[in-house]
Amino acid sequence: MTVTIEQPATTTRTRDPKEILNAVAPHITELTTNVFDSGMTLWDREVALLLRDHTMVRDMAERILGNAVMYVMGSIENPDVHLGVGKLVDIGVHQLILDTPVWWGICRLYNGGRFKHHAPFIERRSDGLCLRTGDFLRSQGWPIDEELWAIDGADCSPCDDKVPDSH
Repeated sequence: MTVTIEQPATTTRTRDPKEILNAVAPHITELTTNVFDSGMTLWDREVALLLRDHTMVRDMAERILGNAVMYVMGSIENPDVHLGVGKLVDIGVHQLILDTPVWWGICRLYNGGRFKHHAPFIERRSDGLCLRTGDFLRSQGWPIDEELWAIDGADCSPCDDKVPDSH
């Protein structure tokens, strides 16, 4: 008889977004040729995809991706807390979700194998959730980019508020 114990999602030991994302590599099982054929780290891959699809310089792509990783991890580690991002950080969140083999790897490694849904509403929110999320992530030890969280102010992405099922 085999007994399987489901382990809850664990808090990451590092707060370095690059280390967190690169640690996902061994947990990617789908479309591995597509993901790994470039020889890039996952961090460099996601930055390259951001640069391919958006008009920005590498420094901005890295800032956006880093804060997106912080947001995703904050929502995974705190499933009962409603969090939301502004337009810029949301570009990075969408990048992670759209690269589905990487997204599944994130869910496997950091969310106990449970899929983290993304079901945005149509209308943007103007209730200050973005600013509160930045404050919350900072309180959790994340080195947020203050400028990226403040730039959208109260204008947040239309995140689903049905936590813990989605972000």
